[in-house]
Amino acid sequence: MLSRLMGYCAEVRLLLVTTFVLTLARAITLPYLVVYLSEYFTLDISGTGLMIGGALIVASLLSLYGGYLIDTLRSYTVIVVATLVFAGAFIGAFASRQLVLFFLCLVLINLTLAVVDIAAKAGFCALLPVDERSEVFSIKYTLSNVAYAVGPFIGVALMQLSNHLPFLVSALLGLLMCGSYQRWGERTARARLDDSATPGFLSVGRHLLADRRLVYFTLGGALSAIVFGQFTAYLSQYLVTTGSAAEANLTISYLVATNAVTVIALQYVIGRRIGSRQLMPWLMAGMALFLVGLLGFSLADSLLVWCLAMLVFTLGEIIVIPAEYMFIDSIAPEHLRGVYYGAQNLSNLGAALGPVICGFALAHLVPVAMFHIMMVAVVLAALFYYLGARR
Repeated sequence: MLSRLMGYCAEVRLLLVTTFVLTLARAITLPYLVVYLSEYFTLDISGTGLMIGGALIVASLLSLYGGYLIDTLRSYTVIVVATLVFAGAFIGAFASRQLVLFFLCLVLINLTLAVVDIAAKAGFCALLPVDERSEVFSIKYTLSNVAYAVGPFIGVALMQLSNHLPFLVSALLGLLMCGSYQRWGERTARARLDDSATPGFLSVGRHLLADRRLVYFTLGGALSAIVFGQFTAYLSQYLVTTGSAAEANLTISYLVATNAVTVIALQYVIGRRIGSRQLMPWLMAGMALFLVGLLGFSLADSLLVWCLAMLVFTLGEIIVIPAEYMFIDSIAPEHLRGVYYGAQNLSNLGAALGPVICGFALAHLVPVAMFHIMMVAVVLAALFYYLGARR
């Protein structure tokens, strides 16, 4: 993967580095947010979940307009401003003494990261031929998982030195990428390929709603994100409900490690083979692996079975994410790639709803029913993917 990474042009490498460093900065604060909200704002678990999940939901909705800006402005301008706001939001979170301001900073952190992510995807499509895009999407996703695997450990180490260091280091990383992109970023790149009048946001929104393929795939993405978007959250809920907290913590640590190792080891190997001509077979294979993994979770009675089920589940994740990228790439008009990727980003709404749905199921049904609900979500996602591809 490293040799292939070095083979890309400087603009592609810079986009990959930018998304990796910003994701790392975000991951550094992950283990600290719950503790920080509890200590400094005296929030309980439900209030903390509402803050973090609510910020993700608001940012996901706003990222649709961020995609529109990428289509109408220079990518260089959008990325430089977004990285600067990203850094400023961490400083604001550090300085905030009011919960509303802290929530606003969380929204800005998630939003600017999403906007840069969308800009990178649109940039890959502008800079690379179609047959090379699945490979770069896989590299990007692998690097993101490396960041999420390493970031929390850095955050914990920084917390041992000072409670505020995670925010400050994340802000410095944002400023570093702002300066780097300002120095080496491609200043002339712009998504629009002609000089025609730029359509208004409402006009673009009507176009998106009229594209049934995009609507179906966005619904499929949201449903599948319910399953894999925050799997650690609902698996933790299940394990705590059915066993002791100590056993739950041990099992989750092994499952997270299994997921991280599998993604880092196999994402590039598998993802680069996903071509635009065989998207539906790949997507259906990913859905089938999700179903097998969820079935394994529901029947697991030992740590080994849990880890094997997670291995199969992660293979589905490895397939589905780059395949979704490739489908959006195949249907997006050249001048609307940013807003199409912004629409795809709405699948994060499903990720935010996953723990809520599972919490309801655990509170009102037998615990194993949670996995049956997840399996229904997978089947419905597969149906929407099929409808989108058929049209």
